[in-house]
Amino acid sequence: MTAKEISALSPAEITTKLRETREQLLQLRLRKQTGQVEKPHLLRSYRKDIARLETVLNAKKKSAPVAA
Repeated sequence: MTAKEISALSPAEITTKLRETREQLLQLRLRKQTGQVEKPHLLRSYRKDIARLETVLNAKKKSAPVAA
């Protein structure tokens, strides 16, 4: 998922996608411990996706007008 695709999402959608990606990373890590991973490159990919999601989400939170 690219940063451009992520920035088109709403903050709620980003949060949902972040939760799903973290769950996928957890499952992949568990499978890695048991030696059942066919695609180890996905570990790095999921970590990068999580970083992108968090970066865009934090930028959106900062740019949102603060309700006083």
